[in-house]
Amino acid sequence: MNALARWVPRLIIATAVLHFVWAFAQPNSWAVIAREGFFATNVDSEAADYFVHEASIWFMASGFAMLAIGTLSLHVVRATGRLPAQVGWYMLVIGVPLCVIYFPVTGSWAMVVIGVLGLVAARRPQLAAVREHRRAEGTTAGTTADRQ
Repeated sequence: MNALARWVPRLIIATAVLHFVWAFAQPNSWAVIAREGFFATNVDSEAADYFVHEASIWFMASGFAMLAIGTLSLHVVRATGRLPAQVGWYMLVIGVPLCVIYFPVTGSWAMVVIGVLGLVAARRPQLAAVREHRRAEGTTAGTTADRQ
C-alpha cells in the first residue's frame, strides 16, 4: 500500500468535514428549516429564502456524499491495500463541472486535486507490481541460465 492511497480517503473525509462546517458557518437557514419542520420545507421555489435553504441543504448533502465516498474508500484501502480508480474519477466528475461553473469562488478545485491524486494513487500499485514482476523475471531468468 502506498502512502498516497492512505491519504486520498483522509483528504476526502476532511473535505466532507469542511462541507459540514461551511453548511453552518455560511449564511444559512437551519433555524428557519427547523422552525418550519424538515418535511417538505424547501418546496416553494417562490419563497424569499429559497436559495439560502437550497445552499444549506446542498452543502450538507454533499458533505454526506463525500463522507460516504471517503469512508468507503478508506475501508477498501485497508482491506485490499489499493485505492480504486473510481474514487479519483468520482471526485473529478463532481469537481470539474463545479469549477467550470463557479470558478474562482469555489472550493471544488480541492475535489479536482483529490481526484487527480486518487488516480495517481490507484495507478501506483499497478506500476509497483509491474516493476516487481520484472525484477522477479530478471532474477529467475538469471538463476535459470546459471543452472543450465
